[in-house]
Amino acid sequence: MFRLFAFLALTAISIAGPAKYEPAWAGIAPKRTIALAPAATDTPAARGEALVKAVAALQPGDCLTLAGGTYSVERMWDVQVSGTEQAPVWITAEKDATPVITRPDARQNTMNVGQGKPVEFLCLRGLEITGGSHGVRLGKCRQVWVDQCHIHHTGNVCLSANSQDTSRLYITRNHIHHGDGHAEGLYLGGNNGKPVMSESIIARNHIHDCYGEQGDGIEVKQGSWGNLIAENDVHDTNYPCITVYGTAGKPRNIIERNLCRNSRDNVMQVQGEAIVRNNILINGGGAGFSSTDHQGKTLNLEVVHNTIINTGHAFRGGSWNDRTGMILANNVICSKDGDALYFPSGSKVVTTGNVTTGGGTQAGCTPGNGLADFAAVTWDAKNHDATPSASARLDHADPKYLLPEDFNGKARGARKTAGAVMAASEQ
Repeated sequence: MFRLFAFLALTAISIAGPAKYEPAWAGIAPKRTIALAPAATDTPAARGEALVKAVAALQPGDCLTLAGGTYSVERMWDVQVSGTEQAPVWITAEKDATPVITRPDARQNTMNVGQGKPVEFLCLRGLEITGGSHGVRLGKCRQVWVDQCHIHHTGNVCLSANSQDTSRLYITRNHIHHGDGHAEGLYLGGNNGKPVMSESIIARNHIHDCYGEQGDGIEVKQGSWGNLIAENDVHDTNYPCITVYGTAGKPRNIIERNLCRNSRDNVMQVQGEAIVRNNILINGGGAGFSSTDHQGKTLNLEVVHNTIINTGHAFRGGSWNDRTGMILANNVICSKDGDALYFPSGSKVVTTGNVTTGGGTQAGCTPGNGLADFAAVTWDAKNHDATPSASARLDHADPKYLLPEDFNGKARGARKTAGAVMAASEQ
């Protein structure tokens, strides 16, 4: 039989890493910690039922810690508990424990949050979630933080926020892989802006092996706006590693410092209304980076200081010609067998400070030396260290579009190195 032990917490919950990826309430100490402790004889189903009941009883300021073991939830489970900004609710793994939350089939999602009523100021941390249809499905959620969870081998999407409007989500430092069905790692927002995710942070996640009917690593749908997609490691996907649509005129999304590689499709695909900077993109079955109209028009898109390497076309601007706010600046763009820059409808856009290898070069480009310009990159992305080599001559960036930092967060100063990464001697 499970036992619940409650005691006052003495220290605040905190995590290492940049505070810019954490909610403002990250350091608030729980008022009470409740330990869910199983007996050795409890079945996974009994543990799952005890978990559902313990979560439903949580109050603002509570922290529920889960002991190791398997918790099998055999009903439709919708977490509906909320905290406040001053007293969040925490559901976390006990120190050094691995609680595994699952269910016996894919007829329901393993964990729903906020489907029945709004949920806010809730943190899920350190949980392993597997099985079910969607591993985690976020509904009417605001200020919900999913941190350091392991979500894998689901019947469909690993984590979704595509059934209700969401805002101020924090999805950080999770390990996400092997969904089935549509198989997205993260499916955020809905088609044609119904629903929308806004002002959220998707950062430092490791997402891979997204193979299925679709299989984007991270997909942010049309109309979702003001989001930051940063420092994610995404690889081995059926659809693009990262797909981001437009914002329908709302504040732009920012996509920065992501390492994306090995997609059977385009490595990264961004429709528009975004700033794409300091990313490393290698090895796609389509293009390294692609942008075209889809559920909205391509416009107000800045692609600056990225490193894009692909056997086929490296950069494909399908609907860039004579569109508002289009900038392609200070990138290193390499194609082995295709065009470095491919504009099928023309290229009346700002192109400046780029270093390119392959066909399709034009004004604003300086010839590069392909893979010889990097410390250790292979076309198949088994090696993906895009630090400039000692022989590289990438100092052709346009000062007008210099970014203050590079892929590694190192200050650029006045250095005019194109691409995502500065030379080792400059760091």
